Amino acid sequence: MRVQDITSLLDRLAPPSYQASYDNAGLLVGQPDWSIEKVLVTLDVTEAVVREAKERRAGLIVAHHPIIFGGLKRLTGATYVERVVMAALEAKIAIYAAHTNLDSVRQGVNDAIADKMGLLDRRILAPEKGDLLKLVTFVPTAQADALRLALFEAGAGQIGQYDSCSFNLEGTGTFRAGQGAKPFVGAVGQLHREPETRVETVLPKHLERAIVRALRAAHPYEEVAFDLYPLANENPMVGAGMVGRLPHEMPELEFLALLKREFRVGAIRHTALLGKPIREVALCGGAGSFLRHKAIASGAQAYVSADFKYHEFFDAEGRILLADIGHFESEQFTIGLLCSMISEKFPTFACLPVEKDTNPITYF
Repeated sequence: MRVQDITSLLDRLAPPSYQASYDNAGLLVGQPDWSIEKVLVTLDVTEAVVREAKERRAGLIVAHHPIIFGGLKRLTGATYVERVVMAALEAKIAIYAAHTNLDSVRQGVNDAIADKMGLLDRRILAPEKGDLLKLVTFVPTAQADALRLALFEAGAGQIGQYDSCSFNLEGTGTFRAGQGAKPFVGAVGQLHREPETRVETVLPKHLERAIVRALRAAHPYEEVAFDLYPLANENPMVGAGMVGRLPHEMPELEFLALLKREFRVGAIRHTALLGKPIREVALCGGAGSFLRHKAIASGAQAYVSADFKYHEFFDAEGRILLADIGHFESEQFTIGLLCSMISEKFPTFACLPVEKDTNPITYF
């Protein structure tokens, strides 16, 4: 196996284009063509994690949090970040991070959190806008089925939980082939009318190149006519946070006990109890206070996340239970998520969950 075999897979499942503007996901240390025997999966990369990777002969570390977040101006070993990078390079261990891009995909970090709470009827709390394009093309009606199939296989036509979505309209196309052309139908120098189907479908921006390649490869015409339109629609499969429904409503204290048990939390910081049962739950892995108003607007009775500041708790105003379960605690199951992604594609390749506890916070 090579580093790029793993990173290319993760790039497809959690496209780097979905990461936040401030983020630094992707291959951070090492070369794509390095040969590897094993991959070590962790939430954070520390010096101890690099030592563990070396001891367990893992040539690639896949982490959730990027070890290089801001710019590195020197490598002298003065900070733990510099020492981690230096140790990894010395041992020829590559480091890859899937961070906010993994947070943003539907089957990502927040889905793993929802699994631990048993939430049903899940949806993205803050769907991404401006991520979708509409493709319109015109194809001879006899070849329309084959073209649509090629587009769908390349990733077009996904709307929420539905795939192979398109709209089709029959009409007549006209063209005249010039000298040197090799028309699929018609003759050089003669105006031709062809029964055609107008095919419309949607696609995510990050798949634009691949889908246009598939369009050109499957279309019978020498010159392919198509249009791409940016859409303002929300993408229900990409965005921040998640909302779901508990299998049955439960009292607030029972819900907090569920969080403490399932996430192995030392202590939960939360707003005052409201004396109302919990059924709808909003959540966000990691530092999710920026979504607190979205959570309130969603109608959820509780919002579970981490890293709330003191004054942000006041924003609940008796409308919702805010529960801060800790950054590490909320994202710890990302390790299992990443391992399952890798093992499903490469079932015989060694994917090792980290043994070192990287949580920098302890509870008294």
